[in-house]
Amino acid sequence: MIVMASASNPTQKQGDTLVGRAWNAQDRLEARIANLGKGRYIRVLKMARKPTADEFRKASTVSAIGLGILGFLGFLVFFLMEFIPQ
Repeated sequence: MIVMASASNPTQKQGDTLVGRAWNAQDRLEARIANLGKGRYIRVLKMARKPTADEFRKASTVSAIGLGILGFLGFLVFFLMEFIPQ
């Protein structure tokens, strides 16, 4: 009687085969995810909430102003590099 290992049977892990490596990678990933709730990340996620409309508007305004300043500085550097060397 010949018994063949199938990919659908998780109890028959094979070390150097593609299926065995996939099972090992899955086990490592599940172990890392299981530890995720025990650290500092879960505390941050528990404290997080949806911002109010006013908070969102203020954050968007500050971000837009920052992008505008960075764009202006980029243009200024470009302008200086184009016309100063001449």
